Amino acid sequence: MICIEAIFVGEPKSITDENGTWLSAIYRTRVEGPIELRERSLAGDQVADTKNHGRPGQAVCVHPIKHYDFWNAEYDLSGARLLGPGSVGENWAISGGDEETVFCGDVYRVGTAIVQVSGPRMPCWKQERKLGLKGFLKQTTDSMRTGFYLKVVKPGIVDTGDNWELEDRSNEAISLSLVNQAAYRGVEPDVLDRVMKAESVVPGWKDILRARTGRGSEP
Repeated sequence: MICIEAIFVGEPKSITDENGTWLSAIYRTRVEGPIELRERSLAGDQVADTKNHGRPGQAVCVHPIKHYDFWNAEYDLSGARLLGPGSVGENWAISGGDEETVFCGDVYRVGTAIVQVSGPRMPCWKQERKLGLKGFLKQTTDSMRTGFYLKVVKPGIVDTGDNWELEDRSNEAISLSLVNQAAYRGVEPDVLDRVMKAESVVPGWKDILRARTGRGSEP
């Protein structure tokens, strides 16, 4: 069963590094105790880039904890450089599920809230800049360890340790991993067509796939 292992929120702030100054909310802070999950975000959580973030389907950014073991091994990180929950700016670090076992359109009850899986997270340059790991953006897409987003169906209260109870799953069976594969590795035309026709795949991801592949059907 999927479980929330850690919760993080943050506000936009200016960060200055060797490459200059940039604005981001990726440096999120861990929250202890129950927190309100609202229609568009956790209480106290904001985004800096309102053009690409902050939509209803991006209310909660989720990242599987086990991915950090992969990154630490891939980059041979140790000591203070070790990555862990919150490192890529997620809101919820989870155990018990990942892109292969979570499906587009899945509906879960978490705490007193109900959420729906929107689609994979599309990684951006800010993750690589924050971590200072060359090639991290490409490694994320190549490995398909992207994390994913949730839409809030019913606001409520959530807490660390809350289990996700599956309420509904589409029989289309489009996993997040399959969407990532279609976007970053390519799939057979019939598989791409199935993804593009699936009602559980949000229009935004269909636009991305259409732009990347130059093909695919409207639902």
